[in-house]
Amino acid sequence: MKPVLFEFGNLTVHAYGLMIVIGAYFGYLFLSTAANKQFGVDKDKIGNLIFIIAAAAFIGGKLLFYLEDPAFYFGNPSNMVKNIGGGFVFFGSLLFAVPSTIWYFRKQKWPVIPMLDLLAITSLIVHAFGRIGCFLAGCCHGVPTDSIFGVVFTDTRCQAEPLNTALHPTQLYAIFMLGSILLFLNWFRKRKSFHGQVFLLYIMLYSIGRSIIEVFRGDEARGYVIDGILTHSQFISTIVFTIALLTYFYWKKQPRLKV
Repeated sequence: MKPVLFEFGNLTVHAYGLMIVIGAYFGYLFLSTAANKQFGVDKDKIGNLIFIIAAAAFIGGKLLFYLEDPAFYFGNPSNMVKNIGGGFVFFGSLLFAVPSTIWYFRKQKWPVIPMLDLLAITSLIVHAFGRIGCFLAGCCHGVPTDSIFGVVFTDTRCQAEPLNTALHPTQLYAIFMLGSILLFLNWFRKRKSFHGQVFLLYIMLYSIGRSIIEVFRGDEARGYVIDGILTHSQFISTIVFTIALLTYFYWKKQPRLKV
């Protein structure tokens, strides 16, 4: 599509980076407003939280991305530097961001599990904008298709392969999935029966949706656990879904978590 939005002399504005910034801004607006309204949280401290989440998500997302091809990246560290700006694994970001967030919640003496419900909505907002950036940059693309949904990437700066060929727009599928989960959970969070329910539903619904979208993904670099059958993301989705499901039933039985 359009990986580079603007160029002013030496300044280059990349679509992916800009979308992440926009998503982080709207995520901050939601979280700061909702947390202040429900728990009296200082909005300035939410800004610090967003920074911590962004840093943890970047480190975790890059680490799992590198681990998809450890020989290529760890065998030649210069490849890490070359690919520092592109290529992230969402589950890596999630697995690093959640513990960092819980640490910050506890440090500020905020209600941890209730705040996780708000964090789920925030994550969906940021992630959806990130997928818009993916679509513009051509990364996370799908396999070639003859269906009416096919999108052709022509810009040589796009990461889509092959160019000039109709591909499944898996980025748009992801945006639709994330938007649907966001609308549902934002409606459901006022009807939840226990704290943490929204967060766990988010994890489970995303894991299911991601596993389905993986069927149409065409960026082979993400790697397989079982060649041609089970991708890394599907494998991680299965583990994360199982843990979230078991936690769901455990938390549901805890009287202290009842709304």
